[in-house]
Amino acid sequence: MRFFVAQMFRFAWAEAKSCAFAVALFAGLAASSVLPLPIPRYDALLVYAVAVAVIFRALRWESSQETAVVAAFHVVGLAFEMIKVRLGSWSYPEDAYTKVGGVPLYSGFLYAAVGSYVCSAWRIFSLRLVAYRTVPVALMALAIYVNFVSQHWWIDLRIPLAVVLVLVTWGTVVHFTVGEHRYQMPLALSFTLIGFFLWVAENIATYLGAWQYPYQRETWQLVHPAKFGAWALLVSVTFVMVASWQASQGRLHQPTSTPGEAGRVGRRQRRRPRGR
Repeated sequence: MRFFVAQMFRFAWAEAKSCAFAVALFAGLAASSVLPLPIPRYDALLVYAVAVAVIFRALRWESSQETAVVAAFHVVGLAFEMIKVRLGSWSYPEDAYTKVGGVPLYSGFLYAAVGSYVCSAWRIFSLRLVAYRTVPVALMALAIYVNFVSQHWWIDLRIPLAVVLVLVTWGTVVHFTVGEHRYQMPLALSFTLIGFFLWVAENIATYLGAWQYPYQRETWQLVHPAKFGAWALLVSVTFVMVASWQASQGRLHQPTSTPGEAGRVGRRQRRRPRGR
């Protein structure tokens, strides 16, 4: 039991480190909702988000390559926001100098925070994949991204796409490290878990006024539970982008251990300190 509790604490601490960029952004959102600011709030958040990114790079909490990947997520997310806001899916009600098409430029950092989490988790947990189907999963991620826009003019294929995504990731396993021990989890389950916590984060963000849905204009309400599924799908887009980069660095696939290595790993994982 002590070993289980210790591993849970190690896992929680590793997750907290992976979420550092997102936590910093949420701290800025919370502070900006109560503190007087010399400039419009959305503009202040943009300055703050850029400063956070610079500090993370200066402290080497993120590598230059990770920073570049996060910047790519900012651009992709900003383009997505401009389309969805124009279609009326949600809005940014406050005024700002740095709004383009009704979208404040800081909003791209909210997507960048998701990208930062996946990049950091990949490094901190030493993520590796087994039986990952690169092309089918990438095509599904692209179809999911397109569907989030095309559903406004055509039918919503969210459920069929979710079914196909499960099929193309069936048998794909994520290996990760906690302490000195390796564990594994189905890739589809990881999408689901991340999607749930993103839905929780979205509730906090809308409560802090980061953006608002039409049904939240009069008074704040819980974000519709259907958004949980939407986030689980959208995570696949983030994952594919990070996985493509990790593949170029040779950090995508779980290496096959030799029989001798497997035996040593097995003995190390079975070993327990005395008294446990």
